[in-house]
Amino acid sequence: MTFHPGDFLRDHWQKRPLLIRGLWTDWNNPLEPDELAGLACEEGVESRLIRQADGTLVMEHGPFAESRFGKLGDAPWTLLVNAVDHHVPDVSALIDTFRFIPNWRIDDVMVSYAVDQGGVGPHFDQYDVFLVQGLGRRKWQIGGLCDDATELLPHDDLRLLANFEPVQEWILEPGDVLYVPPGIAHNGVAIGDDCMTYSIGFRAPSRDELLVQWAEHLVEQAESDRRYADPALTLQSNPGEISGQAIDDLHAMVTEKLLDRAAFARWFGEYNSTPKNAEIDWSPEESITAADLRALVSAPVPLVRNPASRFSFVREGAGSVMLFVDGQSHACSGESALFAERLCALDDMMIAPSDLGAEATVAVIVALFNMGSIQIG
Repeated sequence: MTFHPGDFLRDHWQKRPLLIRGLWTDWNNPLEPDELAGLACEEGVESRLIRQADGTLVMEHGPFAESRFGKLGDAPWTLLVNAVDHHVPDVSALIDTFRFIPNWRIDDVMVSYAVDQGGVGPHFDQYDVFLVQGLGRRKWQIGGLCDDATELLPHDDLRLLANFEPVQEWILEPGDVLYVPPGIAHNGVAIGDDCMTYSIGFRAPSRDELLVQWAEHLVEQAESDRRYADPALTLQSNPGEISGQAIDDLHAMVTEKLLDRAAFARWFGEYNSTPKNAEIDWSPEESITAADLRALVSAPVPLVRNPASRFSFVREGAGSVMLFVDGQSHACSGESALFAERLCALDDMMIAPSDLGAEATVAVIVALFNMGSIQIG
């Protein structure tokens, strides 16, 4: 079928599931099962093993010993590895097809490998997901809309639905994609061995998360602990009353910072662009200076974004943007703003000496290179 992003956003995004058969004309599975297992054995890579045992699902957390996969027996099992796009460029390239969703909403690509009848059980997610069938076949069942009141099975590790009634069912072949909106119950079961699925998930911050993190940031950034003052205090008939004026003044003390839109935009850009695995140091062994950069770009060379890095920007006025990369903000205007916009739009691009005319652009590129957010050459 022909896929039209505009039609999809209008008719399906956060509304109803969609099965897309053969989204790619020439599908090639970007990762071998053995490579996925190898990632699951590495420190710093989030991985889980879910297997059926005694009529229930049991979960183990990685990293795993290489010998673990040879001891799983005949019972169905599934291996899940998060943020594989951060480590495998070909997996990261899958996201390009879905760039019609703003970058700041994209989370990561989780990859699952399952043997026959393997799965993680009926569940629902709080975010949108595109389920790309990479290898083998998987049966997907879609149920109804769930919420926080939906009954779950008692389980220490998994949020499994107590009652799952499928209303739609499909078998996905390599290159097929199933879109599932937030809150929709779904269940995937491998049909045959060597079943690989790429789950492209999207970030959906909750209101509570935003309130807590924004408020904590404001407290941390406060230069002084401003105290309530009432120099115009007048006599009141009852000393036990908290006057309306006092409530107004107290409320204003709190809201004047909370409602600062420009400060919120800058904070959110930094907060949202913070790497998923911030503990991993991607910086190069040797940092560079502006002079080093100009020497590197004496002729057109490729500039490639680190797949683990997050890039976005907010417009701040005519010809001015605030660029956010890996939790850091960079004020850009004029030529550097145009460069920042291009950098956010493209995973890789060419840069030439003509791109280094503005010192502000040079400073941004040097900073991003030294953070490990980009590579040059």
